[in-house]
Amino acid sequence: MAVTLREIWTEDLENIMRWRMDEDITRYMNTNPKLTLEGQKKWLAGIRENADVGYWMIEVDETAAGVINLTGLENPDGEIGWGYYVGEKRLRSIKTALSLEMSMYDYAFDTLKKKAVYGDVFSLNKGVIQLHRICGCEVVEEKKAQVCKEGVWYDVTYLCMTADRWFDIRHTKQYEKIEFRNQ
Repeated sequence: MAVTLREIWTEDLENIMRWRMDEDITRYMNTNPKLTLEGQKKWLAGIRENADVGYWMIEVDETAAGVINLTGLENPDGEIGWGYYVGEKRLRSIKTALSLEMSMYDYAFDTLKKKAVYGDVFSLNKGVIQLHRICGCEVVEEKKAQVCKEGVWYDVTYLCMTADRWFDIRHTKQYEKIEFRNQ
C-alpha cells in the first residue's frame, strides 16, 4: 500500500466528520463530538490560520483514509504533541501505522528540529500503546481517571519519544518513509 500525506481540503470534511463521529474512532478519544459541516468548515479555517498546529490527510493508495496532526509547533521548549486515526477500516494496517509514526518522528526531529514528541492514549487501548512501544516510544506515566466522557472516567497513558532516543534507535527500525510537507 502506498501511503501519502497531503493538505486537508474542504471536500474532505464530510469524511472527517463521519470518521470523527464513528464509535470505533471516538471510543479512544477524549470526546464524542456531534459535528456539522458548517462547524467543520470553521475548524478547517481555524487550523489553516493556526501556525501552532499541522494537519494532514492520510491517503492510502490515493484514497482518503484518515488524519494525522501535530500540535505545539510554536512551543519554544521544542516539545510537540501528535495524534492520528485511520477512519477507513479497510485501509488500516500495522505497516501503515508504524510507517506513519516513525516518519512523523523523522519529520519532527530532522525537519522541525524538535526535542521531544508526546502523545497520550486511553490506557484501555493496549494495542496502540504496544504499537507506540514497538516504534520506540517510552511510557512516561499512567494516570487514573484523567478524562471524563459521558460520565465515565478513563485512565490515560502518556508516552514520549525524544530526538536523542530516536537518533539512537532509528537504524534498528524498518518502515516505509512517508513524506510530511510543511504547510
